[in-house]
Amino acid sequence: MGSGLTQQQIDFFQTSGYLFPLNAISSTEAATLRGRIETYEAQSGEEVNKRLKIKAHLAFPWMCELARHPAIVEAVQSLIGSDVLLFGSSAFAKNARDIRFVSWHQDSAYYGLDPHDCVTAWIALSPATSESGCLRVLPGSHRGPDLVHEETYDANNLLARGQSLQGIDDNLAVEMPLEPGQFSLHHERTAHDSLPNRSDDRRIGVAFFYMAAHVRSTLGPRSAMPVAGVDAYGHWSRDPEPRTDLDPVSMEYLDSIWARYRDQAATIQAARRADQSAA
Repeated sequence: MGSGLTQQQIDFFQTSGYLFPLNAISSTEAATLRGRIETYEAQSGEEVNKRLKIKAHLAFPWMCELARHPAIVEAVQSLIGSDVLLFGSSAFAKNARDIRFVSWHQDSAYYGLDPHDCVTAWIALSPATSESGCLRVLPGSHRGPDLVHEETYDANNLLARGQSLQGIDDNLAVEMPLEPGQFSLHHERTAHDSLPNRSDDRRIGVAFFYMAAHVRSTLGPRSAMPVAGVDAYGHWSRDPEPRTDLDPVSMEYLDSIWARYRDQAATIQAARRADQSAA
C-alpha cells in the first residue's frame, strides 16, 4: 500500500470525507499543463469542458502520466488500497468572471459503482480560490444516507445533467482552495459543489476518479485504466490509452462513451418532460 498519507490524515478523511491541500507537481509544471490545455482549446475551437468530461485522460499521454503521479497515487492508495484503477477523469475550466457553476451533488448517485471504495483527486493548474470558485464539500456527508438529486439541465451548470441536491445548508460548506500544482481528495459519496468564478483569471483543473480494483460496475460492462498494483478481479476492460496527443483510436473511444452518456441523459430528460406533461 502507498505511504503517501499519515494516519492522522487517513483518519480525518474517513471521518470528514475530504482532505487538502496536498502537493503533487510544481507551479511551473502546473503552468505548462495549463498551457497544453489552452493550446488544445485554441486548436479545437472549443472549451476543454465540452469534449473532455468523461475520460479526459484518453486525449493526452501527459494526462495519463499525471493520473499515475506517485504523490497522487500513493495518497489514494492510503485510502482505498494498493490496487487502483482510474474509472474516469474530467478537465474543468471556468473563465474569468464566469457565471457558470457546479451544483451540490454526490458522484455516487451517477457513477454506478459498488462498493463505494472510490476517491476523486482534483489537481489545480491555476489558482483555485474562494474568489475563483474552488471546490467546496459538505463534511461527513459520505457517511450519511444517499441524497436526492434533481436534474435541472441548467445551462449555467457545468454538470451534464445539472444534477443538484436541494436544501443544502451553505453555512456547513468547507472550501478547498488550492495553489497550482496542489490537489485535494474527496470520497465518492461526499457532497460537493463550486461557485462561479468572480476572479480575473481562469480556474483550470483536472479531476481523476480512482477506485479500488475490486469495485464493480452496476451499469453493465465498462472500462478503466490500470494505475497501480494489480487487477486480480477483471471487472473492467482496459481503456485504450493514447500513444500521442489526440490519438485517433483513443479519441474515437472517448467520443463513443460520451455519446452514450449524452443519449442516456436525453432519454431521461424526455421522460421527465413526458411526466410533467402528463401531470
